[in-house]
Amino acid sequence: MKILVTPRSFGKTDPSIFQPLFDAGLEVSVNDSGGILDREGLAKRLAGCAGVILGVDPLDAGVLARAPELGAVAKYGVGVDNIDLEECRRRGIKVSLTLGANTEAVADCAFALLLAAARRLVLIDGKCRRRDWSKTTGLDVAGKTLGLIGLGAVGKGVAARARGFGMRVLAHDPFWDNGYAAGAGVVRATPDAIYAEADFISLHVPLNRDTRGMIGRRELAVMKRTVVLVNTARGGIIDEGALLDALEAGTIYGAGIDAFTEEPPRDPRWFALDNLILGSHSAASTRGATEAMGRLAAANLLRDLGL
Repeated sequence: MKILVTPRSFGKTDPSIFQPLFDAGLEVSVNDSGGILDREGLAKRLAGCAGVILGVDPLDAGVLARAPELGAVAKYGVGVDNIDLEECRRRGIKVSLTLGANTEAVADCAFALLLAAARRLVLIDGKCRRRDWSKTTGLDVAGKTLGLIGLGAVGKGVAARARGFGMRVLAHDPFWDNGYAAGAGVVRATPDAIYAEADFISLHVPLNRDTRGMIGRRELAVMKRTVVLVNTARGGIIDEGALLDALEAGTIYGAGIDAFTEEPPRDPRWFALDNLILGSHSAASTRGATEAMGRLAAANLLRDLGL
């Protein structure tokens, strides 16, 4: 039985993560392209595969149509916007997630981007490397207001980190956890209230019809000029053209963006901004998180293949 593994970090720091797959007698094919597979590349590699451990590669209906033997998809992560779930359901293809495996790593990264953007750390580092020791004034973080759009596991992790900085935390989530919020001191707020009041805004929602483009020109226009916007969730949640315009005009202070609609982004303006910190969709890329995701994805796939 043949399977495909597309995430390049799967087993990278601990090759023994592959061993359960080999022990089950599977023929394992890996993504050797050096990047995220496009539709054609994924379709070609899925030929004859009964299962796939999938990263962010596009598993849409067209690709699935060319994988008639596919019976199980083990997502290496939790975002499923790159998977046609309806077609998987129609075909009886089992889809699993690595819930909880990368929560702390992503929360760490979100707060790191918040701090780095607030204090202009990348800009300062670049100046110092040019022997420029002039002072760059950043923003205070301690005691400020953090707004969270999405209060799932990662959002709660960011809230926990914010408590160490004495921050007031506002949050919006359609599936509100009253018990958690009361115990953690998190204040329920509408998205519009968060956009208007927060000094820092961090996004922790899936990409779907309701969230696509939810941060656009209107939302950016009501934010404080001193706001820092952080996205470690998915590209497409923010209107990227509107964000570029706001950063160029200085109508918001800065941003830390780890997820883009197209990766890497094509617009050259992204690479010219000194009030932006760019990420390569690597919020979950720590040894601990990738190894935990790998083990769980392998176990999920073996289970769903009946092995």
